[in-house]
This record gives sequence, structure tokens and C-alpha cells, in this order.
Amino acid sequence: MLIRAGYAITYESPQPTPMHLALSVHPSRMRDVVGPHQIRFDPPIGASEYRDVSGNICHRIVAPAGRLRISTQIMVSDPGTPDPVVPYAAQHAVQDLPDDVLVYLLGSRYCETDRLTQLAWSLFGHTPEGWPRVQAICDYVHNRIEFGYHHADPTRTAFVGHAEGRGVCRDFAHLAVTLCRCMNIPARYCTGYLGDIGIPPVEAPMDFSAWFEAYLGGHWHTFDARHNTPRIGRILMARGRDATDVALSTIFGPCALVGFDVVTDEVR
Repeated sequence: MLIRAGYAITYESPQPTPMHLALSVHPSRMRDVVGPHQIRFDPPIGASEYRDVSGNICHRIVAPAGRLRISTQIMVSDPGTPDPVVPYAAQHAVQDLPDDVLVYLLGSRYCETDRLTQLAWSLFGHTPEGWPRVQAICDYVHNRIEFGYHHADPTRTAFVGHAEGRGVCRDFAHLAVTLCRCMNIPARYCTGYLGDIGIPPVEAPMDFSAWFEAYLGGHWHTFDARHNTPRIGRILMARGRDATDVALSTIFGPCALVGFDVVTDEVR
């Protein structure tokens, strides 16, 4: 299948403002992009591209004073199959993990493992290791947090999200990532496009989505605590320790978001 994806994001700055953007399709999916993949700036400005420490494609810009519209529209080829389920994927002993995976066991800005370890072991210490344990964590988070766009709070951490029992997709991902790490399962935060493909239409406006990956059986596997079911058409943009590493924009100065539109749908 072909998926049309893109965005139009508008910022307003009182002065020239440096920005770091993570708005490109991830390199692992770039081969599936049909035709050009270009970020457009209106008014036109310069942008330098680089790969961050996690391998994500990022851009550095200086937004001019006034309004800046950042947009793209792409076509992505997708197999049209749901996220793979591998129930036999085994959990690794910590001492057997690859060196580059160890960082995803550590606490981070939004994932306070030190505050949730005791809870995690009390809830999941009796569950079978590996895939069943990660799925048990997803089930718990899915039932614990009430989803609502009006619950969005960019400062909410996993600990606070668990206490408040409400949030958006990033809060589901942060809590699941944290609980996995507490149980010695490496987990990393993901962001990207996820349209309403293969499910009944949803009336809410389209947005970017957050999910996570857990390291089991020598591979990274996709999990989604918010939807808690395999989905079709997931297009990865960036991975990191938590939302800090994969923020759509990191802004170094006063700036206001004044426009935000995202599209992700199947081309029929």
C-alpha cells in the first residue's frame, strides 16, 4: 500500500531563533519513501542536516523573526501488515546485553526508574520473562492511563503520569518504557506517523504518535501501550531515550507554535 504523510507546522518568533528539528523519516524507512523527501521552509531559509547519536536525521536552522512555516508531504510504500508479534522472544540477562543497548536500561528525563522500580517488581516480578512480561506491562499501562488530547502536558514524567492516570500517547510510552527498564528490559522511545489504517475512522484531528521498542531475543520489537494492539502503517521518524531525544523541535529562544497540521492516510 501507499501512505500519504506530512505536516505543516508554523512558529512565530520575536527575533531570530536557533532550532533543532527531528522531522524527517528515520533512515531505516527512507528506502520506502517514493519520490522526493524534502522539508520546505516558508520563507526560504538555510538548514543543515546531520545524524544525532541515535542515528536520527535532524536539521539545524535559525528561524527568522516573524512567522516560519515548516512543511513536507511524502508518499511511503508499506507492506500493509500489522506490527509483528513474537511471543517467544526471550529476555536477556543484563550481563549478556550488547554494550550499545545498556543505555536503554537507565533512567532518563521522563523515565524515572528510581521512583518506579519497587512498583514494577511488585506488579511484574511474577510474570514470565520476555515478550509476555512486556505485554503485561503494556496491558497495565493501557488500563492505568486515560487517553485524552486535553490531558497533554509536556512536563509530565512517567511517575507523574502513573499517579495522575491520564495523558496522551507520549505518557503511555514513557510509563511503559520506564517499567520495562525497571524489569531489566531495554526499552527506547519512538515517534512517528500512525494513521487510522485498518481501523474504524477516528474523528479526532491527526497527530504524530509515540510508541516504544523493547530489546528481546537479540532484536528490537515494536510495542504500543496506548493502542495495545498491532497496527498497520507505522512510519518511524526518530528513536531515543525518551521524548527529550526525539522532540519535533527544540527551540533556543522565545517562540510560539501558531499552526499544527498532520496528515497520515492510505492512498486508494
